[in-house]
Amino acid sequence: MKPMQTQTANKTEFSIHPATMMGLVSLTVASLENQIEFYQKVLGFQLHWREGNKAGLGAGGTDLLRLTEEPNLKKYRGATGLYHFAVLFPDRRQLAIAVARLFELKYRNHPTDHIMTKTTYLDDPEGNGIELYAESPEDGTFIIEKNDFVTRRTDGTLSSGREPLDVDALFKHLKEDDRLDVSIPPETRVGHVHLHVRNVQEAVDFYHGIIGFDVMGMSSTFQAAFISAGGYHHHLGLNAWQGEGAPPPPADSVGLRHFTIDFANQEALDEVVARVNNAGIASNQTEDGLLMVDPSQNGVILRKIS
Repeated sequence: MKPMQTQTANKTEFSIHPATMMGLVSLTVASLENQIEFYQKVLGFQLHWREGNKAGLGAGGTDLLRLTEEPNLKKYRGATGLYHFAVLFPDRRQLAIAVARLFELKYRNHPTDHIMTKTTYLDDPEGNGIELYAESPEDGTFIIEKNDFVTRRTDGTLSSGREPLDVDALFKHLKEDDRLDVSIPPETRVGHVHLHVRNVQEAVDFYHGIIGFDVMGMSSTFQAAFISAGGYHHHLGLNAWQGEGAPPPPADSVGLRHFTIDFANQEALDEVVARVNNAGIASNQTEDGLLMVDPSQNGVILRKIS
């Protein structure tokens, strides 16, 4: 899929490789059994593997989601961590199947029209935010302009960018013989990750100034920023909506363990690792890649796409 150039990006003297994408998202969960059932039955993920207190799920290829069960966990509010991770479907028809399944199961969700994307929002049973979406750049743009969100349809008219999605129009993409209990298509991937951070500028300094993502938009009014590789509207969303200076979640919290940034080749990865090392950021090489934490203590893994 060709990246969308939604506005002029703010670049440093270096930029992360344009083919960089989001990889798997890893969650700490209170009930592995319940979470596996949810992601399979409600969202159509396939169970790739399960070993002890861990499991990997996705669309049949590499893992998109990894779950690790730990005892006596709680959900905390007012902390940094995951706002949502976003599952990107290859087209509106596949999104329609996913949303129709939610409707059939009467699972609470919030269909929303961002104009340049069609989406719905929901939480898993442990309160982890999820977005399901498909690109619709032919309908317009949704950008930050002069410190404000500005959404324009292709005909030039303005939108809030948060209108209720026309679900009936979306469901017109369905075919009569479409089944709703199917697995998500193999092209499905993690499109972006949206994080709660303690300070937006501090987070931008890390993900833009060191990792090398380009800033696609930043608003002090909304306490949010969107950054990406290759001109995409955003691979990472950053917000301070849990409060300026929000603490990291306690150790006994459900939620984000880490998310993964996938690099197209070893050279692209090495360039970022060198900047991380030069900045004196602590990191640890794991079997999944180079693990570190951002200034808000959100876990980040850097790895080359295998």
